[in-house]
Amino acid sequence: MDENIPQVTPRESATFDEYTRSEIRRAASTGIYDIRGGGAKRALPNFDDLLFLGASISRYPLEGYRERCGTDVTLGGRNASKPIQLKIPITIAGMSFGSLSGQAKEALGRGANLAGTSTTTGDGGMTPEERGHSEQLVYQYLPSRYGMNPDDLRKADAIEIVVGQGAKPGGGGMLMGQKINDRVAQMRSLPKGVDQRSACRHPDWTGPDDLEIKILELREITGWKVPIYVKIAGARPYYDVALAVKSGADVIVLDGMQGGTAATQNVFIEHVGQPTLACVRPAVRALQDLDMHRKVQLIVSGGIRNGADVAKAMALGADAVSIGSAAMIAIGDNDPRHEAEYNKLGTTAGAYDAWHLGHDPAGITTQEPELAKRLDPVAAGRRLANYLAVMTLEAQTIARACGKNHLHNLEPEDLCALTVEAAAMAGVPLAGTSWIPGQTQY
Repeated sequence: MDENIPQVTPRESATFDEYTRSEIRRAASTGIYDIRGGGAKRALPNFDDLLFLGASISRYPLEGYRERCGTDVTLGGRNASKPIQLKIPITIAGMSFGSLSGQAKEALGRGANLAGTSTTTGDGGMTPEERGHSEQLVYQYLPSRYGMNPDDLRKADAIEIVVGQGAKPGGGGMLMGQKINDRVAQMRSLPKGVDQRSACRHPDWTGPDDLEIKILELREITGWKVPIYVKIAGARPYYDVALAVKSGADVIVLDGMQGGTAATQNVFIEHVGQPTLACVRPAVRALQDLDMHRKVQLIVSGGIRNGADVAKAMALGADAVSIGSAAMIAIGDNDPRHEAEYNKLGTTAGAYDAWHLGHDPAGITTQEPELAKRLDPVAAGRRLANYLAVMTLEAQTIARACGKNHLHNLEPEDLCALTVEAAAMAGVPLAGTSWIPGQTQY
């Protein structure tokens, strides 16, 4: 080789990068698709692509130590005689007993209760621990009907009909046999130790007319007392929201593709649905077109991490948000304290997503008694309450800086976007311009 000829640095393919090549090798070796938990890991437009326009001369800020900024929210006052009254607009999303340990479910209930908000059962029914430590508990009514019974429906403070989930629009979840112990099997009326796949659609209705009948059935069971939520995935938010409202829903829960799941196909998580940021404005527009904005509440979920995300979702028109993955991290998920054990499982803290296997060193996504005992639900509940308090204070700080005395007074006019994509999705101007792509002239 001529030493005078410069050597070219090898270049990896952007299309076939190392991760893609490793996935091809894994598929070729096993003949099965990859299953994992969590949400989308690809980079997506998100709330970080928006900025608030704080007050100066043209807007008057509020003084944080002297002027109040409200955070309370009422959910479900459209038809229910006992709507949900929350101190903060941050709720805990549905995560099932079965995918999560009993200790984790108890911790979520304790933390939500300390913070003055609600938690949600998830698939698999209502546990006494969760009901006992949750002042306001939302009962999920899912296509699988696992663990569903009228007695628990009547114990709930609200019912959430799950039509879709952000990580898997049009698909169902999975629960591996190693997580179906005696208690999980009994609650779900399933055989112990046998892999189960949740249904992707409800067995007794196929469209909005049937949904209206189902909502009426649930209202009869609960005596028209509790709100009825409808949860949809971020796929076709305008039409799905409109149909849910016309069917009689009191609250819409909209879950974008950054939302997590206990277990489903990786190809679903990464390639089906829309980013949360892209879903909010179409959903709000549907409510506005029906003259139902703020009358039917909108809860946004999928990748909410901090108070800025809360404030941005509410500025775009949401009434509240819901957190799942963030709540799990708050109580101890993927904690670096367990790094050595994550390494033994072939991963690292922060990347562990094999929740379906049930070997979680943190004791959260497991049914192994010795692992589950590692999670102290009292201490974990306090951590969650602390996290919720910080998120709320952050959102209040931003609202005051924009001159608003309640989080619900935030509006799109308070925002600008850093990218053309985010401006188009959120329907707010590109920073430094008055241009909203697709709506105004540049």
